[in-house]
Amino acid sequence: MDHKETIIQTTIALIEEKGEALDTITVREICKKAGVGLGLVNYHFGNKDKLIELCVERMINEIVENFQYIQERTERLTPFEKLEYLGNMTLDFLFEHYAVSKISVLADMQTPKDNDNTSRTYAAYLPLVAACRPDWDETTVRRKTFCLITVMQQTFLRYKTVSMMLGINLSQKENRKALHTQILHDILEV
Repeated sequence: MDHKETIIQTTIALIEEKGEALDTITVREICKKAGVGLGLVNYHFGNKDKLIELCVERMINEIVENFQYIQERTERLTPFEKLEYLGNMTLDFLFEHYAVSKISVLADMQTPKDNDNTSRTYAAYLPLVAACRPDWDETTVRRKTFCLITVMQQTFLRYKTVSMMLGINLSQKENRKALHTQILHDILEV
């Protein structure tokens, strides 16, 4: 494994180890654990924040890639139940990995890319929304899927404010699940 990949793998391990305390990860700690010189982080990634953003993107990519497996596991469910299941799983992941997820969502918003995690999530949800509403044209399906992903991101990023606005505690899984189901009914008009 080359130095760049060693730095990435070491940083991912530190992110997983530190959890919500990402701000405690230092370049010195990364380089010491990776067995490389301090200058290599800046040389390969520009700075620690860009390195962490890249690592978070990789970590989230693995989750998004699991969407196909999840769709296979839920093959006996209706399209709406699949969408509900996938959405609940997504929201649970976001809340359970708050710091990593926040970095990922904000990076996608700040610097959108064709194949970023938001785009890949959109692509995974699109066929499920279409299956829920086969009477909708493609433009409507795309617009409604965009609305769904945006609402989910905002629910996550602004969960304290949303909790206060709606009078529910979104840090509790059952409350998130109930809200997500209601949002699906609202957006899909079912």
